[in-house]
Amino acid sequence: MGVFDFFQSPDAKRKEEVRTGAVAPDRSERKRCWEARDGFYRCLDKHSVIDSLKGEGKAIADKQCAKENAQFEQDCATAWVKYFKQFRIAEYQKKKAFERLEKEGANKMAIEGPNDAAKR
Repeated sequence: MGVFDFFQSPDAKRKEEVRTGAVAPDRSERKRCWEARDGFYRCLDKHSVIDSLKGEGKAIADKQCAKENAQFEQDCATAWVKYFKQFRIAEYQKKKAFERLEKEGANKMAIEGPNDAAKR
């Protein structure tokens, strides 16, 4: 407990606990996080940035999307921010891999999930 925790409002304390991962976010906090994430993603899309974690993409995101990133980091748990930034990169790489495979003539095939076998 910090020196100034005594003066912190219950809402601010809760928000900090969610951000640090000390407590799980409730439905409204998750919704606020996803909205902040979507706002950050829109800004990244506007500036053609996929990877906001390193290199030129980070430099552009830091300059052009600082406000959206600050809101994202304020409204989401720190671990979620990291996850969503990494997920964006992974989804882009997956999309590009599928596009490359389609160009090469790969055939799509249905993949059964664990619950699909039970349906037969």
